[in-house]
Amino acid sequence: LAPSLMGFVSGALGLRAERLAVLLVQFANLYKDGRQVKMSTRSGEFVALRALRREVGTDAARFFYVMRRPEQHLDFDIDLAKSKSNENPVYYIQYAHARVCSVMRRLAERGLAWDRARGLAALELLDGAHERELLKVLGRYNDTVAQAGRAYEPHRITHYLRELAQALHAYYNANRFIVADDRLRDARLCLIQATRQIIRNGLAIIGVAAPETM
Repeated sequence: LAPSLMGFVSGALGLRAERLAVLLVQFANLYKDGRQVKMSTRSGEFVALRALRREVGTDAARFFYVMRRPEQHLDFDIDLAKSKSNENPVYYIQYAHARVCSVMRRLAERGLAWDRARGLAALELLDGAHERELLKVLGRYNDTVAQAGRAYEPHRITHYLRELAQALHAYYNANRFIVADDRLRDARLCLIQATRQIIRNGLAIIGVAAPETM
């Protein structure tokens, strides 16, 4: 960018010009119905981003564009971005968040309440393989965000969230959370609530919603 333009943009953001870094991204290839959508910058044939957002939704458009390094080519599969399946990373992560919310709703429906303090005091009960794995992934969140910021690589957050969602889904499928043992129940609820919050925080960084129902 020309120095004058950089000065204008940095001034509008309230930052010093030397702090502004502009990353150029590779051309995106769109695929639909298993075929590449024909586009050509030379002939002026292209799909506008606003049109893509209308078709797949803002959440999917943002997430798919952030999934790759700027210097990597992006093959954007429109059908995948619209699908409600585990292969769609946006759906997979958002569904993990919604699953935790569904547990809390079922808890309330049974007339029970989550005692956070009791759960935190009973974390030693979380000694299962899925629980240890989930705790390990949760512990990497702060470092992942810091590294993504320093390197200008937001794709690290999308990869992390996908790994966290995978750990949550595995835990959810292998265990019951609303159990008779009050201490164990609250400890497990502490763990999945922490996971829900980290998913929500990570999605917020890249501008993607965290729905409570799906």
